Amino acid sequence: MSFSLPSRAPSGPRRRTLLAGAAGLGLLVGCSSGGEGSDAAGGSPSATEKARAGAARDSEALVERYDAVLAAHPDLAGLLTPLRAEAVRHAEAFGGGKRATKPSASPSQSQSPSPSASASVSPSGGPDPVPAEPKAALAELAAAERKLADRRGKALEEVPGELARLLASVAAAGAGHAYMLTEGAK
Repeated sequence: MSFSLPSRAPSGPRRRTLLAGAAGLGLLVGCSSGGEGSDAAGGSPSATEKARAGAARDSEALVERYDAVLAAHPDLAGLLTPLRAEAVRHAEAFGGGKRATKPSASPSQSQSPSPSASASVSPSGGPDPVPAEPKAALAELAAAERKLADRRGKALEEVPGELARLLASVAAAGAGHAYMLTEGAK
């Protein structure tokens, strides 16, 4: 007894194909970037654009903090320069980084390397003073990285797909930076 194939091939797509297509379409619609861009009603920035701009500003502020520590402690350049470069890339990934890409004047060209001169606060509300001790400066920078990473981790719930993935990646990098800075302070 031989097994014979049915004489009639099924016409049209199979049920599994239809279900998979419907599921894929549902995912596509659910993950679309409908919330990005400007609001349709008034042309104001969307919540996503605001979150992206805020993340860029946060990264730029972190770059400024790295610059302040580098100016006060030029001997830490070996550790801080690569981490600063990563913070610049993070700002650029969020659409910012215009003012963060250029490092401040090199320590030899900047203010005197004495902690008191470089750690002073400008009257216009510039960065906080840098601790005079290199270990304390690294610990303060590690705390800033950790705080920003935590804030970005909490913001994940409020932003859509691609921005959430970017925030998660940058938050993980920030946590790694905090660890490296903490180890560097030992």
